[in-house]
This record gives sequence, structure tokens and C-alpha cells, in this order.
Amino acid sequence: MSEAQIHQYMIGLGQQARSASRVIARASTAQKNRALLATAEALQAASEQLQVANALDLQAGRENGLDEAMLDRLALTPARIETMLEGLRQVAALDDPVGTIRDMKFMPSGIQVGRMRVPLGVIGIIYESRPNVTVEAASLCLKSGNACILRGGSESIHSNRAIAACLQQGLAAAGLPAEVVQVVETTDRAAVGSLIAMPEFVDVIVPRGGKGLIERISRDARVPVIKHLDGICHVYVDDRADLDKAEAICVNAKTHRYGVCNAMETLLVHRSVAAALLPRLAGRYAEKGVELRGCETTRAILPQALVASEEDWHTEYLAPILSVRVVDDMDAAIEHINCYSSQHTDAMVSEDYTRARRFLAEVDSSSVMINASTRFADGFEYGLGAEIGISTDKIHARGPVGLEGLTSEKYVVFGDGHVRQ
Repeated sequence: MSEAQIHQYMIGLGQQARSASRVIARASTAQKNRALLATAEALQAASEQLQVANALDLQAGRENGLDEAMLDRLALTPARIETMLEGLRQVAALDDPVGTIRDMKFMPSGIQVGRMRVPLGVIGIIYESRPNVTVEAASLCLKSGNACILRGGSESIHSNRAIAACLQQGLAAAGLPAEVVQVVETTDRAAVGSLIAMPEFVDVIVPRGGKGLIERISRDARVPVIKHLDGICHVYVDDRADLDKAEAICVNAKTHRYGVCNAMETLLVHRSVAAALLPRLAGRYAEKGVELRGCETTRAILPQALVASEEDWHTEYLAPILSVRVVDDMDAAIEHINCYSSQHTDAMVSEDYTRARRFLAEVDSSSVMINASTRFADGFEYGLGAEIGISTDKIHARGPVGLEGLTSEKYVVFGDGHVRQ
């Protein structure tokens, strides 16, 4: 298709999504749950077809030189298909936020005023490689009463089409229009350009992928974007920390998984406990093959550490590499975090309640933790059931974005013939 044809195709998707959004917004919880569970049944029945379609993507990926890590993300194994089914069942079991009313109260005039939670409308989701995101994104949008337009990566087009067919079956079984969930059929990048520039049809964009993708979407979009660019997460160990707790937290925050946005990338240690704690941590990190890059004081304690450059403090490694800085006090730690943090997740280890309260108040990140690993910054761990991503924005949603983050609120007023005097 030409660029003009792609633009017209995307406008068609947008018009259909806008129409479908009005239907799904008024759907009952039972109807939405029926669609989710019927989709799970359809996916289970089509398990073999899904793997055949996925095999085409994997073959094309190998021919196009995708590395093993990308191929692994792309693969739809029987275990991953089962995880998709369980995810649909879990979302169906979550409380429906749509229509809930809070803070109803009488005003001096006699009217009642409150706030009702409502869907956002149409959500565009742009993502790379992992075809299971198609199910995750569709299920969360559907349960929160939104229509969605899903644009997956070109490397997973066959898998996404097969999954989309199952989603259509689930919607039909619940009596909902197929246009509630639409998967973009073209792999042309021009489709993304159109999707992010249709505010008349799309209410919000959620990009899921690498920093380059998210930077492009954030720069070019004419539609509001829910996003985070980096996960430069810190752990600060205070001089009033329990060092056993600190050791466990620092090892887990870095080594539990490397290629995730909530892994610790910089460790800050109070000067008075550095000599006691850093050798303990260095031994644990050596066992895991973690490369250390440190400031001058760190390297005096750990000569094996490489020199940390200014760039290191700005880097999200997503790898077994850790930057380490020794700081004079909590003020210096907070100053470092607020300078270099990506405002994703930052943690402090301390037994001092007063300092902990200060840290919570003064560190400007979407998740701030005391005596816990940064790896807990996750929708499931926060009790949201599932998440569509992490937001480091300050308007609308911040932190893990679950069902409630895909809704907004409007004021509702009840009167009984009241008129303003």
C-alpha cells in the first residue's frame, strides 16, 4: 500500500474503534468477562494454529538475523500460551473499575456531587516482538471498557493475526463488536505515524518497547502518551541500615533479572558503612558475574571495580553491570537520585523512620521504597492484577498502569429540581 492508502486504512480503523468504544463503555461487567473467558477458550482450542503461525515468524526472524534474545521473546511456547490463558482468567476475576462512584457528598445548595470512573475511550498500543502483549493489552483495555488498536512489531505479524482471530471469537461470543479490538494488519511504519496523529479517534497511546521507539512516539505523537523512557533505578544504603537486609535487597534488586526496567542500575552507600558492606556485596556480585563500576572511594575499597564515568550514572544497563557511589549522607544520596534518576523506582535501606519519611517525600519518582527491592515495582506485585506498562509521567497515571490507569473520572451531580440562586 502507498502511504496515502495506509493513512486511509488507519482512519478507517480509528472510526470503527471510536464507534465500538461507545458500545464497550456501556457493556456490563458480566459481558466483558464473558468475552475474556471466551477468548481464553478460543486460544486454547487454537493452540496448534498459534504455534504454526509463530513458527513462520521465528523462521523469518532467523532469516532476518534476529539475535537469540529477540527470538526467545518472539517464541510462543505451550507454556507461554498457558500463561496467556491464565492472564485472561485473572483479568476476568479483577474488580471492574468502570462506573464506580466515590466521594458523594451534599453541597450547601442541596445537590450531591461525586466522581464516577469512566473509560478513556480508544487506546492505541504500539509494541515490539512479544506476541503475548497482544492478549495482555487487549484484555486490560476490554475489561476497563476501552476499544483498542494494537500495532505489534513486524517480526510477530503472523502470531498477532492468529491471536487476533481468537480475540474476535471471544468478542462475538459476548455479543460485542469485533472493532473493540483491532490489530493493525500492515507492518509498514507509516501506520504508526498515522495512529499517533489521530486525536479525533484515539484518546491515548501506550508504547511498549525500546527507548528508541518510545522516544519517537513521544516526540511525534499528537495524542497523549503514557510512557517511561528509562529505568535508571537506585538503592541507597543508609548508615542506619540493617546490613543483612541491605545485602539481600541489593543483590535481589540487581541480579533477580537484568533486562527489566525495575532492576537497580546504581547503588549508593553511606560512607560510614561502605567498608563493611561493599566487600560483602562484591563477593555476591562476583558469583553472579556482575561487573562493578565505582567512584574513587568505591575503588579504594574494591580495587577490582572499574572507573565509573559521568555517563555511567546516566545509563540503564539492562545487563550485569552496576554503578556504585559512596556518598557522605542522605542529602547527597537524594541529590544524586534526583539528578540522575529516570523517576521510575528508587529505594532506601534504613531503620531510621524519620529519614525514611524524608526519603519518601523528597525523592521524585513514580515508586519510592523503604527496605524493599526495586523489583517490586510491578502491577502484579502492587495488587493491580496486571499492568499495561509503567508510567513516569506526572499527569493522569503514574507508576504501574493497571485497569484504573486506563480509566478517568468525571464529576456526577444529583439534584431534585435544584436551580442555582
